[in-house]
Amino acid sequence: MNTLIKMAWRNIWRNKKRTVLTMSSITIAIFLSLFSRSLQKGTFGNMISNAVKFSSGYLQIQKKGYWEDKTIDETFEQTSKIQNLLEKNKNISSFLPRLESFALASSGLQTKGTMVIGTIPELEDQLNNYSKKIIKGHFISEKDNSIVIGDELASFMKVDVGDSLVLLGQGYHGITAAAKYNIKGILHLPIPQLNKQLGLLPFQECQYFYASENRLTSISLMLNDPELIDKTKDEINNSLNKNYAVMTWAEMNKELLQFVDTKNIGSIIMLAVLYIVIGFGVFGTIMMMTMERRKEFAIMVSIGMRKSKLLIVVFFETLFIGCGAIVLGILISYPVLLYLSQNPIKLSGEFALAMEKVGAEPILPFVLNSEIFIYQTLSVILIVMVAITYPLIFILKFDVLKAMKN
Repeated sequence: MNTLIKMAWRNIWRNKKRTVLTMSSITIAIFLSLFSRSLQKGTFGNMISNAVKFSSGYLQIQKKGYWEDKTIDETFEQTSKIQNLLEKNKNISSFLPRLESFALASSGLQTKGTMVIGTIPELEDQLNNYSKKIIKGHFISEKDNSIVIGDELASFMKVDVGDSLVLLGQGYHGITAAAKYNIKGILHLPIPQLNKQLGLLPFQECQYFYASENRLTSISLMLNDPELIDKTKDEINNSLNKNYAVMTWAEMNKELLQFVDTKNIGSIIMLAVLYIVIGFGVFGTIMMMTMERRKEFAIMVSIGMRKSKLLIVVFFETLFIGCGAIVLGILISYPVLLYLSQNPIKLSGEFALAMEKVGAEPILPFVLNSEIFIYQTLSVILIVMVAITYPLIFILKFDVLKAMKN
């Protein structure tokens, strides 16, 4: 066996051009598969991450029945019992109380329905870096009597930093909610829908506006390990009474989840087509290599080498070429994907508008994790193993005399 392996190793370097051509096709295959899957995973992961951070959190505590009606009347009081429960749970990295409702925003002749969120500015900034997303003015603080709005909302309302914005809505138990706030800052978020309708108020000011002192609509929870989301949900549910409901991000973002699942199926189909193209490329290269060596195989068999041993030699040749090409493909792909994962490609023009229409951030994000490398490497290995069947079958069936004459 050692002799056959040595023969295989020497054979692949006997014709360097043929070896380089075969390795190049497999290297390109592994690079394309890693690049495309990293982009697919990055895009879907970025959409889910934005929805989790800027909207729902991984888990959310609500009053039972709030999600169906989403009215300011379905609020609950923040108690020390809930706070202690969340602080003791080891999988909860942070939690953020919020008061959310809608109001009619007005400035001059312009009016628009606005989603008003009352939040603790310091905690919100720690979680979502809102202060770095301010494009004009400054982010609010807890003692402010002012508002921060999305850039597209500001453009529609024709207002700027320092202008006034009137909010009119319905407060707790039907009380009229009306107030005028100075615009302290204008921000741009990676979720286009929020840019069009978001208004942020300090938590206590929002409670005063809706006449709902010490009440909130939800507590958003961020997790250390999102894989344990179901276990954490059960732990919280068992510790709370039946007046509360705990929902996961997937339950609160069913449309997003369906969109991601649909797109993921389409991406897998596209990846399958890519694998087919790659497979034909690899198969064509190996077939060409086999046909070029017909006379060589015939001579080796004619001088006494068994076909079974020749099969082993060719198998190890392809294995060496395939494994070497896969390692080379990973070494080339890793720094490229590492750079792109840290520096997403920003889109502009029609591509950016198309992504914003479906509620996605206009960037091409990439991810870098072991799962992508493992699955794509195994897929390319499978393609190589399928492609190697041709030379093996050829060796078993080829006519020595005919091959010598050709």
